[in-house]
Amino acid sequence: MRKGNIEHPSNGYKIIVVDDEIGIIDSLSIFLKRSGYEFTGVTDPIKAIEMVKNEHFDLMILDFIMTPIHGDQVVEEIRKFNKELYILLLTGHKDLAPPLDTIRRLDIQGYCEKSDKFDQLLLLIESGIKAISQMNLIKKINIELKDTYEKLERSYMESIQTIRYTVEAKDAYTRGHSDRVSEYSVLIGKHMGLSEEDLRTLRIGGLFHDVGKIGVPDSILLKPGKLTDDEYSEIKNHPTIGAHILSTATIFRDLIPIVKHHHERYDGNGYPSRLKGEEIPFLARITAVADTFDAMTSKRTYRDSLPLDVVKAEIEKCKGTQFDPEIADVFLDILNNHYDDIVEIQNRYIS
Repeated sequence: MRKGNIEHPSNGYKIIVVDDEIGIIDSLSIFLKRSGYEFTGVTDPIKAIEMVKNEHFDLMILDFIMTPIHGDQVVEEIRKFNKELYILLLTGHKDLAPPLDTIRRLDIQGYCEKSDKFDQLLLLIESGIKAISQMNLIKKINIELKDTYEKLERSYMESIQTIRYTVEAKDAYTRGHSDRVSEYSVLIGKHMGLSEEDLRTLRIGGLFHDVGKIGVPDSILLKPGKLTDDEYSEIKNHPTIGAHILSTATIFRDLIPIVKHHHERYDGNGYPSRLKGEEIPFLARITAVADTFDAMTSKRTYRDSLPLDVVKAEIEKCKGTQFDPEIADVFLDILNNHYDDIVEIQNRYIS
């Protein structure tokens, strides 16, 4: 058999590539089929919209500058009838990418520059497929949930644990970290007099806040040394990936603000949305304090845990910049006057 006739087994995922350059379509056809994906190439963006409307695709790779309409206009039309399609945007140059506000509004999951090498694109595709896989799992779980409250409650917790264990198997650090962030968040919430419903959301949101790391390549997530700028950019995608994973099931709706926005900063310099002050969801602001505290007080491969006085000084210094000042003050009061509660949590979840 000639090499040109070798069949590559399909992994079952369907990718549609939309680009008005036939050369790009042909190159990606070879590349993606070799990687095991079912490939559809379209040079007409108007036709692509109709195809997505009438056929199922797991992921779209979309050129930005096209005729007769640009890629952002294609997404605009698709989002009118399909909110779930995972979309990666290709640009001839990063300066030609659409504005960040447009990317957020249209829920475009990522973009990269065109190149004769497809390494970066393959990383983005693999991350997207992992997110889609988890999203499909949640859909299946959601369909199978029963109507009665008791069964719904049990299935809800089981589904949370299933996906959580998947993340923990990928990143051992997440195990104790997520447990402690959950407990610290609830502790802050109790001191702020929050309702039982909010405390419950904080508890589950803390357990789930890093679920998007399932979509971060292992080579980056488990790297022992310092990350490059590009690798750090990949890590910074995990809140958006996590939110996308949870978006298909209504039972996870209240968790999404925590998952997506726990890395925002009070001064607006966080990610992924650069929200500022009270634009940041309140429970996400609580989780951000708990998350940072645990990061500072946990032992890492490259450093020991930081002393408590250093941690308190850092939280004090970051009031109003990284942290909501009111929440930071509440947590500092806990550290100063109720530290036994912190120790009890740490003893339950020793890293």
